Amino acid sequence: MNYGSNSPDQHRLFGNYTGRILKGGKPADLPVQQVTRVELVINMKTAKALSLTFPITLLGRADEVIE
Repeated sequence: MNYGSNSPDQHRLFGNYTGRILKGGKPADLPVQQVTRVELVINMKTAKALSLTFPITLLGRADEVIE
């Protein structure tokens, strides 16, 4: 199970920061940015191997369930 930031969104933020720095911006003057979207991914194959079970409500709320 993973609850964390969306990788493409995170890379997009890194690219924006890099672009601002390459255009002459000072890193100390740039605002702090955070990824605003997080996702929940559950790997059922690994969960079964570890004898873990998840409530159906949690599985329903997950952004991705890997079989």
